[in-house]
Amino acid sequence: MLTDPFQRLDLDREVLTVSQLNGRARLLLEDVFARVWVEGEISNLALPASGHVYFTLKDKNAQVRCALFRQNALRVRQALRDGLAVRVRGKVSLFEGRGDFQLILDLIEPAGDGALRLAFEALKEKLAAEGLFAAERKRALPAHPRRVGIVSSPTGAVIRDIVSVFRRRAPQVELTLVPTAVQGFDATAQIVRALELADRQGFDALILARGGGSLEDLWCFNEEAVARAVAACRTPVVSAVGHETDVSIADFVADLRAPTPSAAAELLAPHSDDLRLRLEGLQRRLRLCLEQRLQRERLRLESLSRRLRHPRERLLQQSQRVDDLEQRLARAIDRRLCSAHERLARLETRLSAQHPERQLKMLRQRLDHLAAALPRAMDATLKDRRQSLQALAQTLNAVSPLATLSRGYAILLDEHGRAIRAAAQTVPGQRLHARLAEGELDLRVEAVSPPQPD
Repeated sequence: MLTDPFQRLDLDREVLTVSQLNGRARLLLEDVFARVWVEGEISNLALPASGHVYFTLKDKNAQVRCALFRQNALRVRQALRDGLAVRVRGKVSLFEGRGDFQLILDLIEPAGDGALRLAFEALKEKLAAEGLFAAERKRALPAHPRRVGIVSSPTGAVIRDIVSVFRRRAPQVELTLVPTAVQGFDATAQIVRALELADRQGFDALILARGGGSLEDLWCFNEEAVARAVAACRTPVVSAVGHETDVSIADFVADLRAPTPSAAAELLAPHSDDLRLRLEGLQRRLRLCLEQRLQRERLRLESLSRRLRHPRERLLQQSQRVDDLEQRLARAIDRRLCSAHERLARLETRLSAQHPERQLKMLRQRLDHLAAALPRAMDATLKDRRQSLQALAQTLNAVSPLATLSRGYAILLDEHGRAIRAAAQTVPGQRLHARLAEGELDLRVEAVSPPQPD
């Protein structure tokens, strides 16, 4: 570590790497700004799965990156949001990998109210996520209540103010005080018991009331046990805790919030003049809220306008990317064309080897050879068939009866054309037909002689 954080380096002779430069800069910053408090507004909030918290802390003219690691972020992680004004404590450092100037935090709290406000926001977010603040679960107040229960301290101005309003506006309403402590160590448990007791007594409505005080004084109404007791009540509950500007968790869970205890009494015993005055008050509050919202959005718009980068930078980046893609496309096209040319050459070689003209030439040669061989084969076949026919004719002639007839023999046939082989086949007077080598004769049997023994 440098002995003097502001000692000027002799860079005329010493050449640093980027890592060495960032490392020395980090040591210098952490040595000089070991612990600082900074106040600003959260933006660009990031809550990764690691449990760490990263955001940008900004004011009207500047911003700085912040890192809150998991062990310090457990209590406040869920309460943080963009736009929240906070006060942070930590050391100034440098993220060497990117050379980013940043704050490493060990404590964070909302600006103005401290840790209690942060716990308030965390519980508020938790109960809202469970649906305890949902509008659909809130019940309407009775238009003409007969019995109203008041959960409050039996001493002090609050109960007197509520009773005074009801006597003046609705003396017919029966009021019942369910006493409880509204401040101190035991107040939370007493309020829970008082709510449970009052809910079982069949009141038309309940008023949960307390006078004004600091955030610490009103803290029992921001406890989770009180909030869940209010949510569990079957009887409609009006929350009237503190002054008009005081807001508690019980206000969000209750069926209706009244700005003051007297206002809560007026809500349950209204008349036309009060309704008109209340409407005017609501209009003023709405106008004030709208003006505040517009002011916040105006400041946010100014901040975004200052952070907006000129389109020319984006266009230059896109133009560079287009040039790169164009070069890559040209190279890809060249490679594709080269591959296509090589494949075409291979196909042409294969095609020329299988060209029809070559096949036709080979078939034509074979046809000529077959055409020359056909007459020779036919002559040889005919000669063989002729010789075979002559041999068969000679054999036939040798066994033919005609040849026998030519030697002086005759064939006798009866009237049915059957050959006569024995004299016993005839009878005297029978007519026969004789076939000679030349011509035919019709004969008649005159006598039949039996065969002579040898």
